[in-house]
Amino acid sequence: MNKLMNKLTEKYIRPYKVKKIISENVVELELLVSLRIYLVVNVTMLYQEQVEGQKKILPPLVETEGEKEYEVEKILNRQDVRVKLKYLVRWNGYTLEKDIWEGLENLGNAMELVEEFEQEIRKKEIRQVE
Repeated sequence: MNKLMNKLTEKYIRPYKVKKIISENVVELELLVSLRIYLVVNVTMLYQEQVEGQKKILPPLVETEGEKEYEVEKILNRQDVRVKLKYLVRWNGYTLEKDIWEGLENLGNAMELVEEFEQEIRKKEIRQVE
């Protein structure tokens, strides 16, 4: 019986080493050639605690108007969901796995970033028309 059955093979390989960080969300792993899998993977496919040096202390919540909140680093995208605008938010100090779609009502303290993002969208639309 040379061929292994899928249900009996390991689903997760531990430990592994990151050979090279290609981009913010893509890494190249150092694995055995006999595994026959891609060495370049998205970081969402990895167990966070396994990558040495990847664990970091998360930033504390920011207190505004007596309430503790997460700080918005950047607005990445927008979408219309049932006549309601939602924005893809990158939280300050967090990686892309923690990006989340938030409604405008939850972004009260990040209105400057929302306005900057909307201006960028308008500029891109104008360039496309020209």
